[in-house]
Amino acid sequence: MARADAADRGHLGESRPNERLKGIFFVSAAALIFTFQDVIIKLVSGRYPLAEALTIRCFVAFIPILVLIHLDGGLSQLGARWSPAVMLRGLMMLGSYTCYYLSLAALPLATAVALFFSSPLFIVALAGPMLGERAGLVRWLTILVGFGGVLIVSRPSGAAIQPAALLSLGAALCYALAQLMTRWLGTGERASIMTFIQNVVYLAVAGTMGLVAGHGQFAASADPSLQFLLRAWVFPAPADLALIASTGFIAAAAGWLQTQAYRIAPVNEVAPFEYSAIPWATFCGLAIWGEIPNAATLGGILVITAAGVYLLRRPRRRR
Repeated sequence: MARADAADRGHLGESRPNERLKGIFFVSAAALIFTFQDVIIKLVSGRYPLAEALTIRCFVAFIPILVLIHLDGGLSQLGARWSPAVMLRGLMMLGSYTCYYLSLAALPLATAVALFFSSPLFIVALAGPMLGERAGLVRWLTILVGFGGVLIVSRPSGAAIQPAALLSLGAALCYALAQLMTRWLGTGERASIMTFIQNVVYLAVAGTMGLVAGHGQFAASADPSLQFLLRAWVFPAPADLALIASTGFIAAAAGWLQTQAYRIAPVNEVAPFEYSAIPWATFCGLAIWGEIPNAATLGGILVITAAGVYLLRRPRRRR
């Protein structure tokens, strides 16, 4: 399929109602599936480095991704779709993935997820300059309220912002930019091809990280996030290897659903449904690690979620 030209991009915000509903379903399903990956990465973050877990995940993910490409037009597409924009999107997603999972090593699961889900606020705020999907005054006020919730969650005791919280926010910003790029690329790029290229970028950077820091020579730090980043590579125990490998299938399925959602539906309408991951993460954190969010964290989560839902219900303005 030919890539959308410059004239078409002015109409990328237009989607048929059935496409909007499919986009909402896809992104909600992806949010649930990605929660399982979050749990697995948090479980292994104290034993293995992030780059090792990512390398294993990427090798396994090629299996379902190639199947998706075969079903989505054939493997012959692989040689003609390596545009700089798609590569840059892959790097943005890598930055989001890395920052987010480093924060998981140091933060309760519900807190990390809630902070990451400031990403829809970034998406709506940036959709105007990047896509022409303008936010009016009420939307901007709602975005500010949502970021107020972010501040509450990142400072649960009223003290200074936790360093790991900044990692989650950095992940949210990178993710927002990547999904806006997905929408900008539009229907001219298939979701399966973008997922494949994203996986190649992940693998290349993770392998390079292993060559540079895989012996653990830079791992002398008490910070859980830095330990997760710089710990020496070791061969995983069989049960851990199976867990990490399963994230490859999880990432392939959820990544395709997510990418497809942002291809076919306006980001302002799809993005708030990413919040459906927050209750799943809260439940998993409580059931597995006994993490009980305090009143400030729960209040901040409610503010962030309410802001996102309101952004969904408000009609958007267009240039």
